[in-house]
Amino acid sequence: MVRPVVGIIANNYLIEEQYPVQASLIMNLEAVSILCDAVPLIVPSIPENSSIDELIEIFDGFIFTGGRPNVHPSYYGQDETDAHGVFDKTRDAVTLPLIQECEKIAKPILGICRGLQEFNVAFNGSLHPEIRDLPGRLNHRMPPDGSLEEKFALRHKVNLKHGSVFEKIFGSKEIMVNSLHGQGIDLPGERVQIEGCAPDGTIEAISIKKSPGFALAVQWHPEWGAKDNKVSKPLFEAFGSALKR
Repeated sequence: MVRPVVGIIANNYLIEEQYPVQASLIMNLEAVSILCDAVPLIVPSIPENSSIDELIEIFDGFIFTGGRPNVHPSYYGQDETDAHGVFDKTRDAVTLPLIQECEKIAKPILGICRGLQEFNVAFNGSLHPEIRDLPGRLNHRMPPDGSLEEKFALRHKVNLKHGSVFEKIFGSKEIMVNSLHGQGIDLPGERVQIEGCAPDGTIEAISIKKSPGFALAVQWHPEWGAKDNKVSKPLFEAFGSALKR
């Protein structure tokens, strides 16, 4: 039996500060291969060579991964400032219309960290450039020092909406997650349904209301240690089941 093929959205990087590459963390590929029982293929963020129709024809679903660059604020009606950080406009040009079209035709999509923010912007929502600057909010950014294990360590709880799709996936109304983001949702987009929040009110899990297919996104990074994590494992398995349906 041929396994489903999942597109892993890549980011632009510079290796040794001069060689441009498109890349994704290996942990994204491993989570899809092992837990979704699918074939992961990296999708480059090159809009000139990335027809949305062609991508949808080739892939059975997509994962919109995290990444250091942020969605450009022009997509949600704001001017660029230093607080908005660095950008990857080529990725924006691929992911935002791809999310919209996949959701419309019930192609399974999962957003992770930046991916959640892309979901919100794709449905006409907005982002706050620095969550920790808001009154009463935690610092959700990745710790600047330490090992990978320390950077991806569990940091805070997420309280899930009663009866939500996430409560059904995890079998719990409360989970522990890592935290490696600076930006976050400001105003939720059209049909963006808030499914879970951190104790400080930061939106951590969303779905698309009345979506015909699997269209979920989380603000944390479930790909880290996914096969051994009681939260990550069922999330990827649920995505895998949607691929097969």
